[in-house]
Amino acid sequence: MTMKTNDNGLDREMTATEVAEHLAWAKTVEAQNVLDADAQAVRQVARQAVLDKLGLTQDEAQLLLG
Repeated sequence: MTMKTNDNGLDREMTATEVAEHLAWAKTVEAQNVLDADAQAVRQVARQAVLDKLGLTQDEAQLLLG
């Protein structure tokens, strides 16, 4: 697989080191996106638990909180 980069206006093929660094970076971003999605799901469940405890729908809570 060849990957290209732009180095000061000059397109060139990435070196093996650059390719490895790029792939490592891409895996890090992918892992962070998974963590962010998991955290968002946890927040949503917690939010719904509070609404259930209060006996409110999400629309009612939005009306109350503005």
